[in-house]
Amino acid sequence: MRHAGANLDRRMYSVRPIPHAVAKQFVETHHYSKSASITSVYSHGLFFGETLCGVLLWMPPTKVAAQSVAQQDWRRVLTLSRLAISPDAPRNAASFAISRSRKLIKSEGIWKHLVTYADTWQGHTGAIYAADNWTYVGETKPSPVWIGVDGKVRGRKRGPKNLSVNEMINNGMTYIGSFSKHKYIRHL
Repeated sequence: MRHAGANLDRRMYSVRPIPHAVAKQFVETHHYSKSASITSVYSHGLFFGETLCGVLLWMPPTKVAAQSVAQQDWRRVLTLSRLAISPDAPRNAASFAISRSRKLIKSEGIWKHLVTYADTWQGHTGAIYAADNWTYVGETKPSPVWIGVDGKVRGRKRGPKNLSVNEMINNGMTYIGSFSKHKYIRHL
């Protein structure tokens, strides 16, 4: 699919909708969290010909997160909840996929604001969002990161309830630390 250090040839790649189940499976294989939501508003795939080499999952954020982006228009905010790119993809595949996925969303005229986060605990800076002209708005408050025995990143919230630290430990979770995220927004 690529040669070391090669840039993506835009003529050879496309971004198009894919079934959520296909996207979820790709994320579980290629994303550091090894997990994805059970639903999404949009599931887009980055393709080299017919070979899937990246996935973007979009969904509405929490009300508080949406209001932080567009106070009065918060119901029209969408978050990029997962971005997973194959390690074989060219160097600029992520920013290309984000740009094309964003344009697909914009073409429908439903969503007006986008938000996403770059995990500092993974060393992510958000440079891929900056490459697509997203606006950096700062860091979030640090929040705890837990990892299960299956390698999946977990939050303390399970359904309507937050698990206690002891419940997390009893469920086989390991506390990694508390980390902030870089927050980026894009108005369509």
